[in-house]
Formats: sequence, structure tokens, C-alpha cells
Amino acid sequence: MPKVTETVLEINLNHLEHNFSYLKRKLKAETKFLAVVKAFAYGSDSVSVAKKLEHLGVDYFAVAYVKEGVQLRDAGIETPILVLHPQAINFKELIERCLEPSLYSSKILTEFLEVAKRMEQKNYPVHIKFNTGLNRLGFSQDAIDDIYEKLDGRNEIKVTSIFSHLAASEDLTEKKFTLKQIDVFHKIALEFDKKLNHKPFKHLLNTSGIINYPEAQFDMVRSGIGLYGFGNEARIDAELRPVASLKTSISQIHKIELGETVGYNRAFTSKASQVTATLPLGHADGIGRQYGNGKTYVNVNGQKALIIGNVCMDMIMIDISNIDCEAGDEVIIFGDNLTAEEFASTSNTISYELLTGISQRVKRTYIDS
Repeated sequence: MPKVTETVLEINLNHLEHNFSYLKRKLKAETKFLAVVKAFAYGSDSVSVAKKLEHLGVDYFAVAYVKEGVQLRDAGIETPILVLHPQAINFKELIERCLEPSLYSSKILTEFLEVAKRMEQKNYPVHIKFNTGLNRLGFSQDAIDDIYEKLDGRNEIKVTSIFSHLAASEDLTEKKFTLKQIDVFHKIALEFDKKLNHKPFKHLLNTSGIINYPEAQFDMVRSGIGLYGFGNEARIDAELRPVASLKTSISQIHKIELGETVGYNRAFTSKASQVTATLPLGHADGIGRQYGNGKTYVNVNGQKALIIGNVCMDMIMIDISNIDCEAGDEVIIFGDNLTAEEFASTSNTISYELLTGISQRVKRTYIDS
């Protein structure tokens, strides 16, 4: 039986390469590929993931915040990095580290122009985000004239791309809404090109957009969750390979008699003689309390073991009454067979939340041929 000595998040970079190749095959040869590596590359390791993807020839990276881009630059990543949600307080550092901002409002555009001027920039690359229905960040379509007025006669920045974000590309019952977003973005692109003396490239599709709306590739696509092994629908998940596997081991085994309780607040009471195992991870590692009390299971030697009682900060307890195992045996929290999507769904959430919530105190290990 497998033995492990600590809780680890195993990052399979071979699976990352497979997913990248799978998504690339759905694109035209000339379509650029942007890899989203925000939130520690969806909870894995942004540096190792970015280095692998840079080696594979990705065209762009995207992060949420400036400090995430700085980390990649410090690690030697040279590929262009789009910062999706920059704050004005970080603009100086952003420019110093050759990061490219998404400018999404009149205020943020004005503030960046001022910083670029103070730092004597010429044609610094920026990206203009438009809101086509997600209603989160972005200029409205009727702001194009205002944007042009701010840019006219200025040479501190140059618009490298314009882009937007689909709200429901994974939900085919919302196809009409998605097609409307695509149409609005197409109209924005045509109108914006007429204003400038150059044509910035365009991008709109996320992972599910690549799968469901390949006709709207424009000049580049952006993929986050797909690179990490999830396509938001079962048929695509079957084609992808999970990059991250969370593994731990059994610390101790207990025999629990009828009527005995397990864990904080005595949340679990045994209805018969049972055997439990304690595992060295808990809500401080990203396995939240919502997964406790019989809602979710883990994999012990190929068998399902329910989490019982309340999840503790550093430990969880599982029912191993009918499983042949011993202290030190490996336990799979999620991975290739019991996927993060399956695990998350037991508590009515999604793989994104589970993956990005894995604590940085969990050791990362790597597989890469």
C-alpha cells in the first residue's frame, strides 16, 4: 500500500502540457493563446506552471493583480503579462516590471496616463476592457468616444488589445445571451478600429468559449480552468487531465464504540462500533467545514471513506470501518479519479473555489517528464 509522509499537492506538468495541446488544437494556427495563471495558477504553483507554458510557447499570461505579475518576473518569466485588475497605487511598479494593465474605466485610464507621463513612457502597451454583459469590470460601448478623446494626441501609451469577458459561455441554455455578447464585442471592435491609426488585437473567449464558440476566436483566446483539467462539462472533463492532486496520509486509527462522538462539538455520534482515521489537513489547508459531517468522501486504497464530524483547522476524520488500511497509508483527497470537481460538488461549490483555496502551507511536488 502506498505510504506518504505529509500532505502534498502534486502538480503534474505533463497533464498541463496535455491540456494546453488539447485546447490549442481547437484554434486556428494564427490564434494567440493567453494562459491565466492568477491565484497561484488556480491554487497550484504559478511559477512552475508559467515556466512550463513558456517553454511550450504560450503567447501571453494573465494575472489578477500586480504582485502576481511581479512574482513571475522575479522568477524569470519574459512572456507578456496582462494584469486583469490593476490598482492605481501599483502603476509605478507595474511599469517598472514591464507588466501590461487592463484599463477598464475612465478613472483608471486617466490615472495610468498620468503615471506613464511622469515616468516618461512612450507607447507603453495597455489593454482596454469593455463590458458586454458580465457587468463586473469594463467600459461600456458608448464610452469609445471618451476613450479616444483621452488617447488623442498622447503617445505615453499604445492600445495593444481590446477585450471583454463572456458571462455564461459554459451554459448552452444561455446561448442567446452569449451570442449577443459576441455581437456587441464585434461592433465595439469595428468602431474602435475606426478611431485609432492602428488595429489592436482582440480577445473574448474563455475556456468554455473556446469549446462552445470557436467561431469567435478573434485574435487571441484566454484559458484558465481548462489548462488545469476542467472544462465545465463532463464531456470536456473526460478529455482533459487534472493538473493538481491533493494527497495525504493516515496519522492515527481509532476504534469508536456505539454512542461515542468524534471531533469538535461532538458533531458525529457512532451508531455502531466503527473505525476512524485522522488525516493531517483541515480548513486551514483549504478543506472547509462545509465538507464535513458525511457530505464528502476521500479515497483510501481505492475505496470511498466519508468525512465524519466537523472539519478541524488542521485535521479531518474519516470512516474506514470497511477499508483495509493502516497508519501511513496514502489518502487521495482529489486527483485523477476523485476529481476536484466531484469533491467540490458534494458541498454545492465548484472546482475553482476548491483549487484556489488550497493553502500555501501545503507542500507542492511536481511531475514533469
